[in-house]
Amino acid sequence: MEPIKVGERGALFSLKDQEGNLLQLSSLSGRKVLLSFHPLAWTRVCSDQMLSLEANWEKFQRLNALPLGISVDPVPSKRAWAESLGISKLRLLSDFWPHGEIASAYGLFRDAQGTSERANVILNEQGVVIWVKVYPISQLPPIEEIFSFLVAEGEK
Repeated sequence: MEPIKVGERGALFSLKDQEGNLLQLSSLSGRKVLLSFHPLAWTRVCSDQMLSLEANWEKFQRLNALPLGISVDPVPSKRAWAESLGISKLRLLSDFWPHGEIASAYGLFRDAQGTSERANVILNEQGVVIWVKVYPISQLPPIEEIFSFLVAEGEK
């Protein structure tokens, strides 16, 4: 399965966050959205990935961008994980059931492992993919490359 490509419309979804609140992608038009896919909660690199989004929350807001974490973990696990990490602003979305449906829609589901790739997808204000990068599972995505891209986009 190939990852979604720049220029394609991002698949719409409705997913619950760590608090059980439904988030609909369609409700976010008018701002950029970073979909930060991570394989599983409770792992070191995934924790660091989500903590870097949380720590840079205000910078994302200044760039009119909303970061979202997405994995196949169920809502109760996401809630406990967020509490253990001290995450209070970042929404951690559960792609648990149908299992990995959104990761699959973005071409990022790893069938053999039953998890998503580690990947970042940025959608523009109209929901079109403007950036995609898949990382080795063991690599922490560098937050600065996301900000470099978003700043350059804002200067266009």
